[in-house]
Formats: sequence, structure tokens, C-alpha cells
Amino acid sequence: MFTGIVEEVGKVTRITQRGENRRITVEAKNTPRELGTGQSVSVSGVCLTALDIKPNSFCADLAPETWTRTSLSRIHEGALVNLELPMKADGRFGGHIVQGHVDGVGKLIAFERILDSEGRESENWWLHIEIPSDVEKYTVFKGSISIEGISLTVAKLEKNRCTIAIIPHTVELTNLGSLKPGDPVNLEADVIAKYVEKMMKGEPSQNSLTVEELVQQGF
Repeated sequence: MFTGIVEEVGKVTRITQRGENRRITVEAKNTPRELGTGQSVSVSGVCLTALDIKPNSFCADLAPETWTRTSLSRIHEGALVNLELPMKADGRFGGHIVQGHVDGVGKLIAFERILDSEGRESENWWLHIEIPSDVEKYTVFKGSISIEGISLTVAKLEKNRCTIAIIPHTVELTNLGSLKPGDPVNLEADVIAKYVEKMMKGEPSQNSLTVEELVQQGF
């Protein structure tokens, strides 16, 4: 489990085909030092398994499903990716619950400076994202959404267009500044909204037991 607080920006230095999978090599200063082989790491919002760890790099294999259903399909050698290690049990929730399971891929419409009342550029930015309907239904004004693995707060929501206010700190410590209009971006809706939806529908758990079944088993 992650929180959407990006710890470091890494660089993809190599992409190789290994059978049906693609293996990416990510170079980073700090993240590899805290990783163990087989451990999870969030790469631009996608939970991947760390392999072939070196002092300043690690690898991860991307299955065809991951490649085609996430924004990692646009990466190239030299691309910047957001990195986050799993949350520690005694850690703080700086963002929100992020699982690293991409719900859909959005499209960056624009990343532009916010203008003040006199038309002067602010130090902050507007991030405009087009989001698919299966993510939009879980997105609410002032609610949380993960974009490229970054925990962000929805400032405006107009149909399938989501707008987020971005402060300079976020620009400096993430890959947002390297993205261009039209680029795909990984989206993960707030998991709490999914649980609420299921409870409202009254769907029983697949693993639920009836009283009769418990009696038959000796309880």
C-alpha cells in the first residue's frame, strides 16, 4: 500500500523485451538502496516488483496487460517516473490510500500557470485531465485522486474533465513538468469510494457464510 506522496523521480535508462514481457531499468539515487528483490515499488502509480537491484538502479518486468493498460506504454529511455516505496506500518498518511492498481488511463489536456485577477502568472499551476467514465464516477469535488502515483485533490470537475491545482513543490518533485498535452496518465480512484458503491448496492461478499453453512461445519 502507498500514500501517493512521491519520494523521488527516477529515470528509465533501458527497456528490453524479455519473452512476452518488457523489462525496464530505472535509475534513482535513493529508492534502490531501500529495496529488496521481490519487494513492491510504485512507478508512476503502478505497483511493480523490484528485480536486479543495484546501488543506483532497479529493474521491473511489465506484463503485456500492464504495458497496454497503463501510461507506461508511452515511456521511453530517458523518461521520468515517479517513485514511492510502500508505506511502513508505523508511517504517516501524508496522502490517501493508493494501491498501485491503475483504474484507468486519462489524457493530459493542459498544464498551465494559474493567472491572477489581473492576468499575471501565478507560481501555481492548473493540471487539466480528461478522465474515463469508469474513473469519473468515483471522482468528487475536493476528493482524492491518484495521477501518475501522486495523491492530488480535485479542484474542479466538469463531466469527464478534472482540474487540479498544483503547487511548485509538486512540480519540482514529480514528473509532471516532463509531460506534454495528449500524454496518457495513470489514474487510480479513491478505493473508499469503491467500497461505498458496493455497500450501497448491497452486494454480498463472495466469501460470506450463511448460518446454515456454519452449523454444518460444527460451529
